[in-house]
Amino acid sequence: MPHSIQSILSSFKIGLGHTESSTGSNWYAFEEGEKRIGYSPVDGLPISSLYGASRSGYEQVIGAAQSAAHYWRTVPAPKRGQMVLRFGRVLEAHKEVLGKLVSYEMGKSLQEGLGEVQEMIDICYFAQGISRQIGGLTLPSERPLHQMIEQYHPLGIVGIISAFNFPVAVWAWNAALAWVCGDVCVWKPSEKTPLTAIACQTLIASVLAESDYPEGISGLVLGERIQGEWLAADQRIPLISATGSVKMGKQVGVAVAGRLGRSLLELGGNNAIILTASADLDTMLTAIVFGAVGTAGQRCTSTRRLIIHEKIYEAVKVRLVKVYATLLIGDPLDERNHIGPLIDKAAVDAFLTALSTAEEQGAVTLVKGELLTGPGYESGCYVKPAILEVIRPIKIVETETFAPLLYIFKYSTLAEAIALQNNVPQGLSSAIMTTDLRESGYYLSAEGSDCGIANVNIGTSGAEIGGAFGGEKETGGGRESGSDAWKNYMRRQTNTINYGDQLPLAQGIKFEL
Repeated sequence: MPHSIQSILSSFKIGLGHTESSTGSNWYAFEEGEKRIGYSPVDGLPISSLYGASRSGYEQVIGAAQSAAHYWRTVPAPKRGQMVLRFGRVLEAHKEVLGKLVSYEMGKSLQEGLGEVQEMIDICYFAQGISRQIGGLTLPSERPLHQMIEQYHPLGIVGIISAFNFPVAVWAWNAALAWVCGDVCVWKPSEKTPLTAIACQTLIASVLAESDYPEGISGLVLGERIQGEWLAADQRIPLISATGSVKMGKQVGVAVAGRLGRSLLELGGNNAIILTASADLDTMLTAIVFGAVGTAGQRCTSTRRLIIHEKIYEAVKVRLVKVYATLLIGDPLDERNHIGPLIDKAAVDAFLTALSTAEEQGAVTLVKGELLTGPGYESGCYVKPAILEVIRPIKIVETETFAPLLYIFKYSTLAEAIALQNNVPQGLSSAIMTTDLRESGYYLSAEGSDCGIANVNIGTSGAEIGGAFGGEKETGGGRESGSDAWKNYMRRQTNTINYGDQLPLAQGIKFEL
């Protein structure tokens, strides 16, 4: 097979066309409806043949998770952290082969595939540190000989619905923190990237077995929309963390809210960079182009809009067109290439439709996006990135096209640029390129960017795990990964302790018997 895919799969003890459950009962691939054939966007060849989980298989996964949850919450948090640390070390040992599998199944460059696995490793080490810091506050009481404290307790089962573009890292962001918080996880990966999910489940299952921990601490439910709907509607799952489109997130949010559960939503982005007249363009150009074409524009943090000051607008246009002409498009496992394929032909169709719609609405094409054909492009998933100039307001810029499509705009004042940036329904990532301290300060103020992520002199793409990741508005409001995002996976409890021999009431209330 190309890229030795069979040998890659054998590293995780799984075979091509895998349809059976793993050696344990912590995940299932029982027959449910038609078998789904998975194709690599790299070469168009079939690489998986899988059924989705049946309802009975799903119930077994949830049953195993419920049983494991009762045990796992009793394990001291630092010991839970040690398990996650061991998983991180296993990931380190498998980084190269798992990175290759990510690249081949999803289509991102090998460097990005390896980088995604490194994110998994990083969050494991971060979570292990958090396992010794979980705690609440000690609060003053208005009553004498009373003490108030806050505690954080595990939720139970955390359901994780992940997207194809980061097929393993986003799961790890959630799972590593949930595990150290005392929760167990049930993962429904994208139907477009099941092999990477099976590989990860194989690795964590080995860690659990070696540690003599219940396999139900980590469960996997393969399938498509219906299996995700089961998770969202399941009252036994207090928290659903869902990553994907705004449309999907709204459906999950409604279902979970209907049972008064919790949602952690990481949805679409329509991210902008403001390029000021003082920007160091020589330094910033790499961040702009990588943000626009990295992962073939299939990151939720991809740069969709570039807002350029009028003084440098024409010069920037010339440089961008020149740089785009040098980009190498092809097999993502060939490290000479900058850009790999889109995930599938449906994504290609969406890209081409967006281009024609934008032109119909008045956008001017600077770099023509198109489907690439010929040797090396047999999968039908490779496209040439596009740049479109927006000279008057057009509706399509308010929607996210998950492809390498960059719109450029001209502005006069910083207030105008910020208003243009914020005037979309999404609010994930944003950036300003400037050497003016006043401009950066205003951009980061309450009057500036309305996004969950606002950067200065770096691009919109490439968040580190140490900071909380997420966005506002239609991006969903969720926060994952670093900072205090661990609190999402726990329930807060306020305790008042009376250690005196009297029972004074709050607010000075008198109640005599």
